[in-house]
Amino acid sequence: MQTIRLQTFIKAKAELVFDLSRDIDLHRQSAAGTNETAVAGKTEGLLALGETVTWRAKHFGLFHRLTVQITEMERPLRFTDVMLKGPFKSMQHQHLFSDVDNGTWMYDVFSFEAPFGYLGRFVELLFLRSYMTAFLKKRNEILKAVAESMALSSDDLYSPNN
Repeated sequence: MQTIRLQTFIKAKAELVFDLSRDIDLHRQSAAGTNETAVAGKTEGLLALGETVTWRAKHFGLFHRLTVQITEMERPLRFTDVMLKGPFKSMQHQHLFSDVDNGTWMYDVFSFEAPFGYLGRFVELLFLRSYMTAFLKKRNEILKAVAESMALSSDDLYSPNN
């Protein structure tokens, strides 16, 4: 099993960052390079506790389906999505948020295991870990840009006067 840990600082309040992190439309935008679309379960808006979404995306030249469910949620501190069906043997993504004076620290803890035993572990180390890290970083870059842009035009931005 592989675990990827990322942290991203965003100049916006935790509530905004939390909601954007579970926004299906924003996820679709951040994964445009893989033609990712929500095809079953909840297909637009914000995911809530217990809800599922099935994504269809093109990775490594092949279309895959991945169904995840939100299994834990405590707004605006954390939520977890877990794979119910898909190309991994297992997958869990914890989203954690820490509100600080001038913004929000967003933490991702993404754990996954490829199928096929030793061959899967070899693939994880050879390229799957770096591929998934780049995918998550791209998602976070877009989420950060959208959150900070939205915060500039509302009271969700932290500034010395707030």
